[in-house]
Amino acid sequence: MDASRPLASAFAYDADGRLLAVGDRDAVLAGHPGARRIDLGDATVVPGLIDAHGHVANLGYTFLRADLVGTRSKAEVIERLRASAKGLAPGDWLLGRGWDQNDWPEKDFPTAADLDAAFPDRPVWLGRIDGHAGWANSAALRAVTRDLGGNWQPDGGRILRTGGRPTGVFVDAAMDLVDAVVPPVDEATATRALELGMKAAVEHGLTGVHDAGVSLADLRRYQRLADAGKMPLRIDAMADGDGESFGWLCEKGLYRHPGGRLQMRAVKLYIDGALGSRGAALIEPYSDDHDTHGLLVIAPTKLREVVARARGCGVQVATHAIGDRGNREVLDAFEQALGTHPGDHRWRIEHAQVLAPADLPRLAKLGIIASMQPTHATSDMPWAQDRLGPQRIVGSYAWRQLRDAGTRIALGSDFPVESVDPRLGLYAAATRTDADGLPAGGWRPEEKLTAFEALRGFTLDAAYAGFDEARVGSLEAGKRADFVVLAEDPLAIDPSGLKSLTVRATYVDGRPVFEAPASR
Repeated sequence: MDASRPLASAFAYDADGRLLAVGDRDAVLAGHPGARRIDLGDATVVPGLIDAHGHVANLGYTFLRADLVGTRSKAEVIERLRASAKGLAPGDWLLGRGWDQNDWPEKDFPTAADLDAAFPDRPVWLGRIDGHAGWANSAALRAVTRDLGGNWQPDGGRILRTGGRPTGVFVDAAMDLVDAVVPPVDEATATRALELGMKAAVEHGLTGVHDAGVSLADLRRYQRLADAGKMPLRIDAMADGDGESFGWLCEKGLYRHPGGRLQMRAVKLYIDGALGSRGAALIEPYSDDHDTHGLLVIAPTKLREVVARARGCGVQVATHAIGDRGNREVLDAFEQALGTHPGDHRWRIEHAQVLAPADLPRLAKLGIIASMQPTHATSDMPWAQDRLGPQRIVGSYAWRQLRDAGTRIALGSDFPVESVDPRLGLYAAATRTDADGLPAGGWRPEEKLTAFEALRGFTLDAAYAGFDEARVGSLEAGKRADFVVLAEDPLAIDPSGLKSLTVRATYVDGRPVFEAPASR
């Protein structure tokens, strides 16, 4: 990722993990005659991969709760829930995440009744794959203190009802009604979730993650782990909305831990929901449901107010926007706050999934980074056009259009919505096909990225999005020795092989934080 030296055969770094030299093998060895030598043989080394949008704690909780990802029917959901419930005490809530009604034969939202036969008394609360809808059984509904009947809807959310009675599905801000009565996790479990999430990340070749929405309590947990030397990778934490952590950031100033593996300098906001649950805010109604335009989870006037405050505090803004109306509202708010001389703000739109044609060039004009997730396109492609229709789909998942317009694209996964594995993101970006290579040639192949552009999106461009390109993102003298050892060269193989690259080791600050058993 160093344009002046795209290839090298050796590099040297000091005991602190700072790169001293990168270049020809003989020259590097001659310049450091007393150094310990590590010969990686036929391996390929690339800069450490950075996921520009993930959720570390939520990933960790997938190992501690019922994992419903990939379930093909409600019956399979019940089967997994029964297995997960075996270790619970009577009365404990059964929690899980990962269901997606689009993967089921009927493709309809589930109901509380679908869970009640198996769990008549134990409260069950299950997050959808995208985190923008939840599914409760009747025992969980009974625990909610507010009367859920009638036609009332919470701001920024939707309670699905039949005949005035809740069906059990809550969308976006409505989920707060159930979340409020779920017993909180203890401190040890919350910390364990962070540890498990980071462990999974480095095992897949990640040396950094932009954690998109971190509470002040989780920041404190990160700080304790960093103090104890227990953070195996770099975390760029974003404050979770207009709340406690954002207030702390504005009061105390941009934060970096002295160990160099934790920082918070951004706030993560939301304007709308997700496309799969029809919560993404669209300018015109959904093509497969003419009764809804989706949801704005924050009023545009409130968004402008928070964005202006962030500008005044010098805090980077990263705003979730999926629908074309959601993206337009964010662009309008950013334009108003930044004015005609925006400077080096590096504000971001997270997902930037559906854009009206007139809005596509606005990101580059305003200097907005598109923080996008390639596997969203390949997961959504079976039904995305049903939601959007043939005209709007043209401005959707538009990586090539945005990049060619001059927009910098930082790539990630949105794990655990998608897999934490960045190899799948590299593959999706370069092929726009599913794991079986379908559709042949790729879905809307004109939007593909090259393998080099994809790798750059997970390295130097992701580093830039976190104001970190002077330290990481490429292998250059003076930067940190964060790198991944691969068995294959990702830029020399057919892009179809990117999903199965072999991670031999992950290094952060020049030390291995993961080594595959066969590579030790």
